[in-house]
Amino acid sequence: MSSSAMADTVVLYPSPGIGHLISMVELGKLLLKHRPSFSITIFITTAPYTTGATAPYINHVVSTTSSITFHHFPAVALPPTSTSTSTSPVPFEELAFEIPRLNNPFLYQALQNISQKSNLVAFFIDFFCNAAYEVSSKIGIPTYYFYTSGASALCIFLSIPTLHETISKNIKDLHDYIKIPGTPPIYSQDLPKVLFDRDSRVYKMFLETAIRKGKSSGILVNSFEALESRAVKALSDGLCIPNAPTPPIYCIGPLIASNDRGSKSDEHECLRWLSLQPSKSVVFLCFGSMGLFTAEQLAEMAAGLENSGHRFLWVVRNPPTDDETKPILAPAEPDLDALLPGFLERTKDKGLVVKSWAPQVEVLSHDSVGGFVTHCGWNSVLEAICAGVPMLAWPLYAEQRMNRVFMVEEMKVALGLTESDDGFVTAAELEKRVRELMDSENGKTVRDQVMAMRNCAKAAIQDGGSSHVALEKLVDSWAKS
Repeated sequence: MSSSAMADTVVLYPSPGIGHLISMVELGKLLLKHRPSFSITIFITTAPYTTGATAPYINHVVSTTSSITFHHFPAVALPPTSTSTSTSPVPFEELAFEIPRLNNPFLYQALQNISQKSNLVAFFIDFFCNAAYEVSSKIGIPTYYFYTSGASALCIFLSIPTLHETISKNIKDLHDYIKIPGTPPIYSQDLPKVLFDRDSRVYKMFLETAIRKGKSSGILVNSFEALESRAVKALSDGLCIPNAPTPPIYCIGPLIASNDRGSKSDEHECLRWLSLQPSKSVVFLCFGSMGLFTAEQLAEMAAGLENSGHRFLWVVRNPPTDDETKPILAPAEPDLDALLPGFLERTKDKGLVVKSWAPQVEVLSHDSVGGFVTHCGWNSVLEAICAGVPMLAWPLYAEQRMNRVFMVEEMKVALGLTESDDGFVTAAELEKRVRELMDSENGKTVRDQVMAMRNCAKAAIQDGGSSHVALEKLVDSWAKS
């Protein structure tokens, strides 16, 4: 079969985990919207740990989108250095990089097979699938990184090689502000902890990934120009990779899933409860699938919410166990025992506590929701902006501390919470910030800005909008190659 007669295929390769998978599926759907003739193949890694229930979600996608197919890689065994027999658990990020590397033999064979049967026009990998670049570049397949955080965060990560050369000490010992093109000055301790120790294995993995990103065919960013105009300009002008060409940057967002798992979220109890509340009266608290708090912190949060006097919808998870890895990978069902005695009874007329999960997109879009206390995960930030809901920023892990800086100082879509050095937030602080968000002029200013960005987000993805044009430019480039 000649290459001109072959179907055009795009391959997507997410890291293990339901969140990464959902992002890649949404990218696949977006590509199909622009080119319905495409065939999309998504590679699925069988991780040696629990990553959330992906099978029901995959079945839902298969039953509703015939142009998307899935290819499962066999399970891989982690080497002893990754399973960690020492008392210190292996950092989750290190596992996330290591598993795709072990998949490379399967990846090579799968890409070769697809190339023989179809016209493989592009290969998309996410951040942790960096090792796949070795395989795809060897075969000669155009390889793109799908960066699911924002453009400001991308400025930071593409600047890692420059920071490595210009800062001789460990970031954890710096205690100073760092100036990076396209972003406000970032305090060193607000950078992700994986960058703190330049001698660590995971730091070197991040450094290598930043270098490879700069050599890729392009980087897709889940954002839109109006939200992060300064960052987008810095990236486009090549300021974050000063000594080499910057690959094309495509801002294609906001890309969010309307229903995370294909479930009947309209039947969820919290949506029925929200329908009984006044417009813009409810504060929604949700901290992502890995957002865990100690029993002491949960009690403090309960006191702060109760004292604020505002209505609330709060998604609660169990406090972490002694094994640091288990709650990250497979959180247990919460029992709500950590909340204050009598809290649920006293607040039953104003609040609702939900165990483990709520349909976040639908909740944020509900008319009764007037504020969102978030861990600053980028998907959550975009979902709130698209719903026009102002935020309180309470970062917990990964890149979320620097996201807070961007949200509060640059985008101005959130107010910040003040925590202690160990991350603890008092009841008084939470009460104060909830009142500020819901009642004050500062809160109104943030609300007005979020609504403006909501309108910009809608415009970006419409015909002729910046994100629509960016993706069309990318897809057109494949036809010319």
